[in-house]
Amino acid sequence: MHIMEGFLPPMWAAIWFLLSGIVVIYGIIQLNKLIKDKPEVKPTLALAGAFMFILSSLKLPSVTGSCSHPTGGGLGAVMFGPAITAVLATIVLLFQAILLAHGGLTTLGANIFSMGIMGPAIGFLVFKLLKGKLNITWVVVLAAIFADWGTYVTTSIQLALAYPLPDFGTALANFGTVFAVTQIPLAIMEGLLTGLIWDYIMKLRPDLLAKLGLIEPAKAEGGAE
Repeated sequence: MHIMEGFLPPMWAAIWFLLSGIVVIYGIIQLNKLIKDKPEVKPTLALAGAFMFILSSLKLPSVTGSCSHPTGGGLGAVMFGPAITAVLATIVLLFQAILLAHGGLTTLGANIFSMGIMGPAIGFLVFKLLKGKLNITWVVVLAAIFADWGTYVTTSIQLALAYPLPDFGTALANFGTVFAVTQIPLAIMEGLLTGLIWDYIMKLRPDLLAKLGLIEPAKAEGGAE
């Protein structure tokens, strides 16, 4: 999913920087407020960021100018919302671009928008829609799967907008088809792994999930939901 350095035309690189910058600034405000109100969530924030960094570093070759891998954005989106997850993704993507040559600095805005904003936003929406209707762990699993798929649909759109050859619709179908080969099974595996991490947090610190409003306080006192 990481679009490599220099692959996007300057106009599109600037547009994605602008859009992502607005969300990341809002996310920083939300993050500062969260840490001030609930400083005990810092270890869980670090866990969500580390989870994203590790999973999104496991890249496979894919379409020209990009790659395929899990994204790790679903866990952060479920626990802290898409704006704060955008801040975590910015840190992750910046380090990956500088230290691992994974992605790039000129394409950082586009990569933040797909992996740090749109993917988590879709995962967060799935979580909100299904919460209370299914077992909470399976809701998290589905949220992580759709966050992953949402990221790759967004990347396909970004690439098709930059290189609409022979036209936008055909380019979108081509990029999306190539991504789908690897990303459909990868997203399912990522969802299941995210569910395991969620269950671990539920057993270890259900009180934190209750403070974040993710589970009922009574259920936190009684253990995993």
